[in-house]
Amino acid sequence: MLVIASGNTGKIREFAHLLACLPLQVRPQPEGMEVEETGSSFAANARLKAEAVARATGHWSLADDSGLAVAALGGGPGVHSARYAASDEARISRLLKELGEADRRRQEQGLPSDRRAAFVAALAVADPTGAIRLEVEGRCEGVILESPQGNGGFGYDPVFVVPSEGLSYAEMDNGLKGRVGHRGKAFAALEPRLRELLGGGWPLVH
Repeated sequence: MLVIASGNTGKIREFAHLLACLPLQVRPQPEGMEVEETGSSFAANARLKAEAVARATGHWSLADDSGLAVAALGGGPGVHSARYAASDEARISRLLKELGEADRRRQEQGLPSDRRAAFVAALAVADPTGAIRLEVEGRCEGVILESPQGNGGFGYDPVFVVPSEGLSYAEMDNGLKGRVGHRGKAFAALEPRLRELLGGGWPLVH
């Protein structure tokens, strides 16, 4: 069994899709469990969550810490992406407001608008003792839209467009998002190493 160290239903759905190619029983972390994310980086928070959930459940655990890094906001909201506001709608509203203010300041200085951003995902896998066995990171470069576009996805997906695709995350199907998205890229780096653990007799299926 592999426990996903998250209570976020959107993340769990994405991981279930990505892990479908492996002989794994995937489960969410125990209901009501919360791990304080005190790390200063995505990788540090992923380690904290993987370790805590593995120890609590006695199973292998996969944790993801991900977020949005916006150039004009000094890399923010960064590790605070999920705590930027109380809901997805409020988070998007705050992001667009703060980015609009940053744009106005740049215009006053004679500088062009800068809406560059990147989604970053750090993944960590811990064994049942809580020891970290694998760590990878994926990154997707994009641009923040001025208003939401698309009805799918979750979080900041409706305002993050990938220029090479001409689509926001919220307009992509699972297959495309899995190929070009930050979590998909991170998983692409993780998958061969997961297969090595499976080949080594990792007791994931019970």
